[in-house]
Amino acid sequence: MKQVQLSHGGGGEETNKLIHDLFYRHFKNDILIKAEDAAVLQTQGKIAFTTDSFTVSPLFFEGGDIGKLAVAGTVNDLSMMGAKPLYLSSAFMIEEGFAFEELERIVESMAEELAKSGAKIVCGDTKVVPRGSVDKLFINTAGIGEVMREGISSQAIQEGDVIIASRDIGRHGATVLMAREGLEVSADLGSDCETLWPAVEALLAENISVSALRDATRGGLAAVLNEWAENSDVCLEIEEAAIKVSDEVQGICEMFGFEATDLANEGTFVAAVAPMHAAFAVSALQRFGFCRDAAVIGRATTQYPGKVVLHSAFGSRRFLDLPKGELLPRIC
Repeated sequence: MKQVQLSHGGGGEETNKLIHDLFYRHFKNDILIKAEDAAVLQTQGKIAFTTDSFTVSPLFFEGGDIGKLAVAGTVNDLSMMGAKPLYLSSAFMIEEGFAFEELERIVESMAEELAKSGAKIVCGDTKVVPRGSVDKLFINTAGIGEVMREGISSQAIQEGDVIIASRDIGRHGATVLMAREGLEVSADLGSDCETLWPAVEALLAENISVSALRDATRGGLAAVLNEWAENSDVCLEIEEAAIKVSDEVQGICEMFGFEATDLANEGTFVAAVAPMHAAFAVSALQRFGFCRDAAVIGRATTQYPGKVVLHSAFGSRRFLDLPKGELLPRIC
């Protein structure tokens, strides 16, 4: 099997071949193939800028891989600011001996995910390091997007705002755990990894009054809600029965003692919208297959500012705290 060698990161003929025969072939666009030291970009108005690094283990999992995760994760961070994803950078840190076949599979996955938002990889870097210096493959990205709606912020949530979850929660964390531990579960469980821009774009196109958006990645739904409550100094009162959790994820949680609200997601987001637009927002989201379970899960009040209150189906209530400890390392 053909493998990546140290010479592929040396800057010579092998590096040139790797860049042209693999990366340019899948990421080709007019800006990238100029092969300049920096990409010169054309934008209008305000831009959003983000960066991220991806070190998931295992590299391939049901519903995605590190490449799909890198593109979707970066595009989603821009989308959560109401920004249309435009340009990405991508830097690969590859361990010597990594299989070319797997690298190409990852690059192809990235190209497919880019097509969903129309974003382009316009610059990048490749480093090949000795065995043991990295765990197979790390990917670093940065992204630039054009802000289509200003004022979307975790500090903009007001009393009365309705909280919407775009789908069921916890799939990515549960899927990665299954893959890492080699668990054999006869169930349809896969990561929710997905580019969210089309759904966000639909909310903006419907002129829905959106206070805040956030993808519920590390720390899951619980982390997002607690950050929002603190940043906006409101109480978020959440109906536990309204939070959708698949039977498969619930089973994993019961097996390992996890809370589904703490598990990572990679294609699930939370929205805070004005109450008069809640039904319109849910309807707009449900037009997308990955948001078919979109639902209102709570609202912002002044009951306990800075806190998240979880109401059970039995009439009891408790504070939903930030996740603690290290539940699932290397999930993104």
